[in-house]
Amino acid sequence: MQTESPRRSNRERSDTTRGAILDAAHGLFVERGYAETSTPDIVAAAGMTRGALYHHFEDKKALFRAVAEREAGAVAARIERATIDDLTPREALITGARAFFGAMAEPGRIRILLLDGPAVLGTREMAAIDAANAQRTLEDGLAEAMAPKVVDRDALAATATLLSAAFDRAALEIAEGAPTNLYVEAISHLIDGLISA
Repeated sequence: MQTESPRRSNRERSDTTRGAILDAAHGLFVERGYAETSTPDIVAAAGMTRGALYHHFEDKKALFRAVAEREAGAVAARIERATIDDLTPREALITGARAFFGAMAEPGRIRILLLDGPAVLGTREMAAIDAANAQRTLEDGLAEAMAPKVVDRDALAATATLLSAAFDRAALEIAEGAPTNLYVEAISHLIDGLISA
């Protein structure tokens, strides 16, 4: 006698459909870029209908935003996994820097987060996505490393924004073939200057 497999809920089916669309869009955005990827291409790659795409995403830009948010979340998760050991605040910042560079080396991540992202969504929206992910971790790490000195929250956010820009530029250089260790060392000097000031 065959047993029936449990039926999936509407929520599970919806999540599966959404995930398939995100995966297909990610692959095409990485391969072709945002401008050269059409919604018919995405639904064909996902094996879905255009109706399914528009049920989950308002338009191609909203879909790209969701892809960028997922990528930014993956970067933040990798940094957090790398820094959960018993590290000093300074060691956590340096280890986090190395984890960031490793995470950004994933195929297509630079294109989505650093090249197409600002062009498609604008720098403010990409900054908001970053603020909800890796920058939050960076701000917390800086605050811990600079303790017991109390830093104004706005000044801390501005410092993290500048340091984040340095991380992004370093990731671009590494993607072009520069040695990672060179940039980890340079970032270490910047961090040391910030926490000893």
